[in-house]
Amino acid sequence: MSSARERRLATLLERLVAGHLDAVLVTSLPNIRYLTGFSGSNALLLVTGRDAHLVTDFRYQTQAATESGDVCNVRVETSNLWSGLWSLMGGLAGVQSVGFESAHLPHRDFQRLMERGERWHWRPVTDLVEGLRAQKDAEEVAHIRTAGAMAIRALHETLERVRIGMTELEVCGILEHALRDAGSEAHPFAPIVASGPRSALPHARASGRAIAPGEFLLLDFGASTGGYCSDVTRTVILGRADERQRAIHEAVREANRVAREGIRAGMRGREGDALARSVLESRGLGELFGHGLGHGIGLEVHEAPRLSRLAEEVLPEGSVVTIEPGVYVPEWGGVRIEDDVHLGADGADLLTDFTRELLVLS
Repeated sequence: MSSARERRLATLLERLVAGHLDAVLVTSLPNIRYLTGFSGSNALLLVTGRDAHLVTDFRYQTQAATESGDVCNVRVETSNLWSGLWSLMGGLAGVQSVGFESAHLPHRDFQRLMERGERWHWRPVTDLVEGLRAQKDAEEVAHIRTAGAMAIRALHETLERVRIGMTELEVCGILEHALRDAGSEAHPFAPIVASGPRSALPHARASGRAIAPGEFLLLDFGASTGGYCSDVTRTVILGRADERQRAIHEAVREANRVAREGIRAGMRGREGDALARSVLESRGLGELFGHGLGHGIGLEVHEAPRLSRLAEEVLPEGSVVTIEPGVYVPEWGGVRIEDDVHLGADGADLLTDFTRELLVLS
């Protein structure tokens, strides 16, 4: 894996040269992990034309050396990371113009740059590392595929145990335990478990509401392995489904299918979104699909590229994105069906394989 990190740092260096920068200060922890492998919770990374320097604290001395010592110099600071950064930068020759991640730097830390780093010329940069992360290599895709398999295993186990009368919180507990049992290192986000009218809330949190017969139950969750995430949603019925529920679920299922089969690398994000949106619009449901079709996943559950009506960015070959059309009827209920796909040279490769037919549970 060190060779992959070396390639990433080399590519970042090419971007520095193209941007007329002598160095870049990386403060986003997912970006630091992508470049160096360091998975701790406190670090700064300075990448120059010659070396990469990771500054962390005593808690991560051994971890940083193990995870990142082969690709960067590790500096352990016993007081303050920023003091360590200034000391480090003071000893570097030829570093004048330094980029900083403007989207990942709190105002307090920006003030530190201005007050203590006045001898350097600081330039804000955006998407410098995120653009690299959008294109996954084979090992990254393998991690996401494994995380997808973990999520599907947990879904099977959860649906076998769900019963009418359980609360959303009870179902969420079953799901979280099943994810851990499947091998997930962490929950990439708090699982969404929403029943009945609450399934019309796209990002509902599990509540103490008991699931009644004939209601939708929406489950949106993910697994994680090697730091990489999966993101899956299925909507089922407990009891008996009526015609309206079946019709809306079928419309969302068809939108998911058309998007999965039609999406390609090289499309703009809005073109991918239109694949699913056109299906729902043709059935009079377009106004009830209020969010974008999907987003990239990787070290973070939401990352580049984006798929929405306004997304002009091109979907790069190698990206892994979600396909998650949904229909939400206020005070009635909602349906979302979400899968993860890898956009390769030959089209979209499905990473999350579980039935999209409407499951009616007893």
